[in-house]
Amino acid sequence: MIDFLIIGGGIAGISAAARLSHLGGVTVLEAEHGLGYHASGRSAAMFEETYGRPSTIALNRASKAYHRDANGGVLRDRGLMLVGTNGNEDAFAHDLATMAMHPIPVAEACAMVPILDPARVTQAGYHAEAWDIDTDLLIQNFAREARGNGGTIQLNARVTNIHRTATGWTVDTSAGRHDAKLLINAAGAWADHIAHLAGVAPVRLQPYRRSMARLPAPGDHDVATWPMLFGPGETWYAKPDAGKLLVSPADEDPVEPHDAWADDMILAEGLARYEAHVTEPVTRVETSWAGLRTFAPDRQLVIGFAPDDPQFFWLAGQGGYGMQTSPAASQLAADLVAGRPSGLAADTVTQLSPARFVP
Repeated sequence: MIDFLIIGGGIAGISAAARLSHLGGVTVLEAEHGLGYHASGRSAAMFEETYGRPSTIALNRASKAYHRDANGGVLRDRGLMLVGTNGNEDAFAHDLATMAMHPIPVAEACAMVPILDPARVTQAGYHAEAWDIDTDLLIQNFAREARGNGGTIQLNARVTNIHRTATGWTVDTSAGRHDAKLLINAAGAWADHIAHLAGVAPVRLQPYRRSMARLPAPGDHDVATWPMLFGPGETWYAKPDAGKLLVSPADEDPVEPHDAWADDMILAEGLARYEAHVTEPVTRVETSWAGLRTFAPDRQLVIGFAPDDPQFFWLAGQGGYGMQTSPAASQLAADLVAGRPSGLAADTVTQLSPARFVP
């Protein structure tokens, strides 16, 4: 019998495996053929401290040093730019304040991103305190740490049955059976399904589809130094990536857990919103895909022991914040499991606890 059985090999599960491997034996079960297959592997991840609810911002800030320094760091300079047009001044002002950005002249924005259309873009905001996250490196760093401490990662191991025992859990998968003292539910969009199999009350998680298109570099520009762009109210965003440009309609369509794909109509609408701000039309989409962003009803992460079973631990509801919060979220999970104080404020820990869903 192992100490910790983690269901889910996305960023939540693999970061928890790294932290918990210092406390005992760890096994990660991943249903797919590779780590980070669903949401984690389809993320256009940025590190932006002020992104999310207050509890998420607390996790962001507690994660910054790890992202910057651990294993040589995973952050790359990017910057963030907000651009608006006539008619969305209120939404622009709200986002500018919320994201702690400062206004810049439209001419300066156009100098930074030469495809912006000065005839249509009437306002711009910017700050440099935003970075790309090397998501693959982050996942592999955590996996290396877990394996280095004797942890195991089992791929192609879809959970089929969970049985509560006197000493913990027996979990059947497509690749075999596992016995464990503590079950960590890091199953992303499937986390409520795992809870159901375990006989634990769900927390009413909802997956939402987020679509993405990869475009050739507009106008053959070198996009490497461009900031990430987004429209007021996050109605679209664009981000340089390996010499190309990723554009998303920032869609949030509620869906059932599944291997997501982009909706062509939704994607076209998002591309049109992007085109309304630039001089270069979209002439070709090289590829498109979608991922699932899974939120709890209050859009805060869910981290802690299940109120109805002390041997079941929730690590779910990361939404669009999984990559940037993973160092602090996994550290909190390990602190709670070990019964030691967290470096986070007590009210943040309370806001993240699944106990908040108990009537």
